[in-house]
Amino acid sequence: MTGTSNFFQKLVFSIGLISMSIVSSSDLQAQSGKSGTKTKKNTHTTNKGYQTKIQNFNKAGEQVTRFSTMGEAIDAHDGEIAFFEGVYYLYGTSYGCGFEWGKKEAPFCGFKTYSSTDLVHWTDRGMLFDPKTPVWQSRCDGSTYGCFRPHVIFNKKTSNYVLWINVYDNVSGFRVFTSKSPVGPFTEVVEPKLAVNSDAPAAGLNNGDHDTFVDHDGTGYIAYTDWRTKGTIVIEKLSDDYLTGTGEVTKNITPGKTEAPSVFERNGIYYLTYSDPNCGYCAGTGTSYRTAKTPLGPWSEGIQISSNSCGGQPSFVSPIQLTSGTVYIYGSDLWNDAAKNEALANFYWAPLAFAEDGSILPMSCQNEAELSLAKGSKGKQEDIKDLDNDAGVKNFKTYEDISQDIQRGQGFNATRTGILNGISVTTFQNGYPDADLVIMLYAADDAYLPKGKPLYSTNISRDRVSWSPSNVTVNPNISVSKGSKYTIVLKSSSKKGIYGFMYHDEGTEQNSGASYSSDQGRNYVIEKNRRIKFRTTIKTRS
Repeated sequence: MTGTSNFFQKLVFSIGLISMSIVSSSDLQAQSGKSGTKTKKNTHTTNKGYQTKIQNFNKAGEQVTRFSTMGEAIDAHDGEIAFFEGVYYLYGTSYGCGFEWGKKEAPFCGFKTYSSTDLVHWTDRGMLFDPKTPVWQSRCDGSTYGCFRPHVIFNKKTSNYVLWINVYDNVSGFRVFTSKSPVGPFTEVVEPKLAVNSDAPAAGLNNGDHDTFVDHDGTGYIAYTDWRTKGTIVIEKLSDDYLTGTGEVTKNITPGKTEAPSVFERNGIYYLTYSDPNCGYCAGTGTSYRTAKTPLGPWSEGIQISSNSCGGQPSFVSPIQLTSGTVYIYGSDLWNDAAKNEALANFYWAPLAFAEDGSILPMSCQNEAELSLAKGSKGKQEDIKDLDNDAGVKNFKTYEDISQDIQRGQGFNATRTGILNGISVTTFQNGYPDADLVIMLYAADDAYLPKGKPLYSTNISRDRVSWSPSNVTVNPNISVSKGSKYTIVLKSSSKKGIYGFMYHDEGTEQNSGASYSSDQGRNYVIEKNRRIKFRTTIKTRS
């Protein structure tokens, strides 16, 4: 993402329901691997690999929220999926602490990574480096243009993982880090030098959105956006250690008004995909591509393969090894209607399809994509001690209205007698609430509506509630009885700003326990088939 003149443009998109064919190549290049050499085509026809399914939209065509193995929404945007030593890593920009583009007092939230063995279950591995220091807040908070797009590549010669991020506090527009681990912590090295806009003033709109790429021979490249030419894309060769540019560069690959480049190679053809036109935080802008015989070109004319990027803005293309060869996973950020804080944004991930001549076929947006991973294994959600009730992670959506008048309830049956030692609700804030969130527990009637006085109540400070849907856990430590009905109530006296929750309307029973009050809790009504995302734990007496 970068701020652009069309920042607030919104494009309406439609989701195609036609599944597209997956055309594989025989080569897995080293862009996201640790090898630096070609991987030979898999000729073992008996290798079934690991079957996995990536879901982007539900049957109704609605976006699907991806959750970590702890049941929290993934908060890593405008980054990439990379593959290192048998593990898939998702890198991205975090918005959970409340970063807002253009809001001077908004904090910088940093860059996160998640790991997975199946592209479905993602374990939160934390921040790539500490973003809370005064240095990083001054470089990347809302008073600047921000910091975006983490990309990690492995350097076989130095055995270092190299991280490039886009910044706007210096001349080059980038800062570089190294680590011995793909999850960090990453340590900053000397500021890189690039051939484009090297004499421009610091802290301006010089160079923007980028991608890093490693060719089969181990040579590294960076593709980036030249804002001084109003959004043309350039590609520059990197030094042997991938820490800076070399000055070998091809400029003006695109005519302008483009950004978000991604470079990959397939069957001897190099591809450059990009946002066309550039449109920061737009919920649907085009994707085009160009081809060349070498990373430095010359490059062909552009061809658009999607007018709406399946509802987002292109972010990456990552080669993934299947049992049948290699597919190229295209990713776009499904930005949340141009919101300045994008903590609620989702993702679109699916393979590109190719014609026999190597051209990329027009994209047809897939609800889901089934893959037979050459390297993969079954993932799972984290085990929760003393688990009692768990709403799961499937097909949940966000909604926000908890404020001065609106309260939300979710009922449950205790599955055993003991001490209710944990209630966890997936919630978030928006619009800077001026009051805390309150979590309450009531005994419930047969319809799961609260009755009597609360058995438990506690205030959750606004500072504890993320902008990204995250688990807020409280510890009532009260006795409950097996088969008894209880209701969790979320409320706030906030007059400015609101709190949100996650829900779905796929309850197997008409009354799935959800309830609603619009009069500050004096009256509640049942919400049929609805379930709010929650979890409870009960410790049985020994």
